[in-house]
Amino acid sequence: MQYLYHKDASINQLIIDGELYKYIFKVRRKSSNDILKFRNLVDDMLYHYKIELIDRRKASLKLIYSEKKIVKHQHSLHIGWCIVDPKTVEKTLNSLNELGVDKITFIYCEFSQKSFKPNLDRLNTILINSSQQCGRSTLLKLDICESIDKFISKNKNSYFIDFSLNTVENYSIDDINTVIVGPEGGFCEIEREKFDQNKVIGFNTSNILKSQTAVLGISSKILL
Repeated sequence: MQYLYHKDASINQLIIDGELYKYIFKVRRKSSNDILKFRNLVDDMLYHYKIELIDRRKASLKLIYSEKKIVKHQHSLHIGWCIVDPKTVEKTLNSLNELGVDKITFIYCEFSQKSFKPNLDRLNTILINSSQQCGRSTLLKLDICESIDKFISKNKNSYFIDFSLNTVENYSIDDINTVIVGPEGGFCEIEREKFDQNKVIGFNTSNILKSQTAVLGISSKILL
């Protein structure tokens, strides 16, 4: 655990209770005068708190000092991920967060199951837990878009993961900031007609990839 998350981190006196209290004092076995590091995942600051008072159900911590410590990937990558089963997203999200993806927009496309709706609150909780582990200082941003048309209109320089002889190695990584990945079943022909063919990227494999494999694959190639 690189730090602990608390939305109020930065104030002089921090009160800890609930599940976080249990984790710190029942699992981590921390005691009075121990120093803990916190982030609020809003600013770039790392806050150091000293445990002053431990009660049966809550504890009081005092801010000792703070430091600006930015832990984020230099390359900004926005993934437009066409809607798939939310369980698939939840299983993949930790890895995308660790890789340093800056933003994910979930897009409803032709082959997406319209009954699927991402639970952004639940996904943000997963991201907070992941960020505490991997150390990143900003929260991966999440959004939802109604269609590929609307996404492309807002993100003119989008690249597309589809069947193509042009692999990511044929492009300048610095130019690829936004990538659209299809759902299970891929894109329909009407959607493909909207693609800039100069920005369609394939993988150097003859295998059919699952949507989450394609998302992880392109993120790894661009960010690592």
